[in-house]
Amino acid sequence: MQESYVENGKTAGDNGDVGKSIYSQVFSRKGFEWLLEVDETEDDDFNKPLLEELDIDVADIYYKVRCVIFPLPSLGFKRDVLRDSPDFWGPLLIVILYAILALYGQFRVVSWIITIWVLGSLIVFLLARVLGGEVTYSQCLGVIGYSLIPLVLTALALPLVHYFPMLGFCIKAIGVVWASYSAGSLLIHEDLRSKRPLLLYPILLLYIYFFSLYTGV
Repeated sequence: MQESYVENGKTAGDNGDVGKSIYSQVFSRKGFEWLLEVDETEDDDFNKPLLEELDIDVADIYYKVRCVIFPLPSLGFKRDVLRDSPDFWGPLLIVILYAILALYGQFRVVSWIITIWVLGSLIVFLLARVLGGEVTYSQCLGVIGYSLIPLVLTALALPLVHYFPMLGFCIKAIGVVWASYSAGSLLIHEDLRSKRPLLLYPILLLYIYFFSLYTGV
């Protein structure tokens, strides 16, 4: 019985292979053999990690965050990576974090903060191009977004000095100047050195407006 079962199984398998070959011959004659092809690359795409699928490099984002926190060139960070290798997810995360801090968890207005980031970066980009700077919109978007980190740190520090108004004012001023210097030093190239105030001033106003959303003034 077992031998006959095996023989029947082999016969069935052979018949299946014969059937597949017949179908492949028919499809190939009609020019539809591509219907029987299996794309193995799709399976590889499904097996990719989520961060890789979304093109999120956590190590790169962490390095760029440190470049903004420590903006002085003497500290050894290659800050040009923020301009030369712009990304989207890192600045977006920082903008959302600042929006949550500034608006005390009112998520319905987070979109307004993101809109200011997008439009403010567009204005800075247009001004830089008019002045003759060789920058792209993605570079402005990334630099403006990452440079919000000083304002995030300032927003976290202000509740600790609530009873010291003068100290709080100094921290606010340092945070705005810090953010403006970080963005301006990356977006102002050698060809814009003589026109630095024309671009640095709107950048400063943009961060003052960002910070006014947190302080309410």
